[in-house]
Amino acid sequence: MSDIEVREPHDPREHQAAAGLMTEVWGQPLAEPGLLTALAHSGNYVACAYRDGALVGVALGFRTADNALHSHATAIRSDLRGRGVGRLLKFHQRDWALSRGIEAIVWTYDPLVRRNAHFNLHVLGARVEEYLPDFYGAMRDRLNGGAPSDRLLVRWALDAPIPPVPETRTAEALGARVLLEPGAEHPTDEPYEGRLLVAVPADIEVMREASRRAALRARYAVRAALAPALAAGMRITGITRDGYYLLEETR
Repeated sequence: MSDIEVREPHDPREHQAAAGLMTEVWGQPLAEPGLLTALAHSGNYVACAYRDGALVGVALGFRTADNALHSHATAIRSDLRGRGVGRLLKFHQRDWALSRGIEAIVWTYDPLVRRNAHFNLHVLGARVEEYLPDFYGAMRDRLNGGAPSDRLLVRWALDAPIPPVPETRTAEALGARVLLEPGAEHPTDEPYEGRLLVAVPADIEVMREASRRAALRARYAVRAALAPALAAGMRITGITRDGYYLLEETR
């Protein structure tokens, strides 16, 4: 989106507006204005996206002990989601980190959200490092609705070339064994070897609105499939067009 400007705000009034947008998006306060001011002043990452002077997006992060940037939260105005604002913020974050000698950006995302999985794994080329069950505890904001906050931790190596968006084939075309079928409550009893597929819901947000019980079953089913597979040495290498994580051996 050529009409979007991304920059670091330094005025406390801009931090107040940014905190307000995060509250609007998440349905509860996520970061107070004073925290954004302190993060920015102490050399951490706070950036805002503006369209025709109006605030439309916010991203914040902080440095880690191993010379990475932890990208903690992003909020985008609801009418502009899926329009490329998140991508602009993420690449602004990349440029910010590289200019400061930071080698990688890490963040967590909900493994049940397909569009985020595709963006993180295929557009950016980030790599999954760990499955984190209920990482933040029960989150009662608008987006999570009190469900367990399972997350995948990903690392985006900034010294690697940005990959083109690859063709994500279907599960059938891959010919891998299915560890978790669509709608199943438990994974199959498969050895963690070769290439495995784990299905995730088509749209977890819609499912959660329709039935929180069904969404919770999906949460536990995907956890039961992914967490032990990753702990056993499998690696998530992508997500298919029809919504299966592809896992492959690392050894």
